[in-house]
Amino acid sequence: MNSKSIIFLVLKFIALYIVMFIAFSIGGVVMGQQATAEQTSASMLPLIIMVILNTTVLSYAIIRSKWWGLRLIAVVFIMFFGTQTFMSQIETLIFIPSINVGPIFLMGLITALIFSPLSVIILGKMKQKEETKKKNLRLIMPGVEWAWKLCVTAVIYIILYFTFGYFIAWQNPAVREFYQGSTKLLAFFPHFRNMLLTNPRLILIQLLRGILWAALALPVIRMMKGKVRETALVVGLLFAVVSSGLLLPNPYMPEPVRMTHLLEGGTSNFIFGLIAVWLLNRHHSSFRDLFKGVEEEI
Repeated sequence: MNSKSIIFLVLKFIALYIVMFIAFSIGGVVMGQQATAEQTSASMLPLIIMVILNTTVLSYAIIRSKWWGLRLIAVVFIMFFGTQTFMSQIETLIFIPSINVGPIFLMGLITALIFSPLSVIILGKMKQKEETKKKNLRLIMPGVEWAWKLCVTAVIYIILYFTFGYFIAWQNPAVREFYQGSTKLLAFFPHFRNMLLTNPRLILIQLLRGILWAALALPVIRMMKGKVRETALVVGLLFAVVSSGLLLPNPYMPEPVRMTHLLEGGTSNFIFGLIAVWLLNRHHSSFRDLFKGVEEEI
């Protein structure tokens, strides 16, 4: 890539940062979000960081995609709205049901609808520029293999969710006070038992969320160029940037709680994205075969 191409690409990224910022701003206005000058000032730096994170990762996925046009726009929309809004607000409904998530869904929908087509257009991916005769073998596997891999992926999600939830989030007294009204810290297994007694449907809900997270990874796995490890990194980063929304101050969650969940969700989602791609990217003929071909381009 020559210097002229690099400058042109940098200008495209700058344009996309502006598009994302405007999209978030329009979404906030439509949502009816009102803030004082002091609150706006406090939110500006976190918003800029969130815009840079989301735009950079989504744009890289677009550039490295084999797909183009409306199909690529649809994938960008699903990934953006699915990770940034849908999956995070499911969690809000579970743990803080008093919050009206309708306006938040609307803001996320509008932001994704604005950014998705414009990002594909600006990055020049509306028309196919190259033909490949190489057969795409990603996600091609028997139905039985699909079934057991999705089950294993969902179980791995639960393990990561509860492990990181306890050893990162629950170690913060502010988090314990926020959710249980007490700073008392129980050992892992008594804590887990009490949580299931209080909310026995939680395991089933998180199993479903694990499957939904895996489903979000599938179109990205299918469309990406390059080696499997590159795809895994992109999916991991896409899943991690969902937590960047916690950078923004909100009236529902104190800053210490937000920052703790930011660390918890960002790390666990990143690791889950890597594992999901490793398991689901292709057919594996045996358990030993799972550990081969991570550097393949398939």
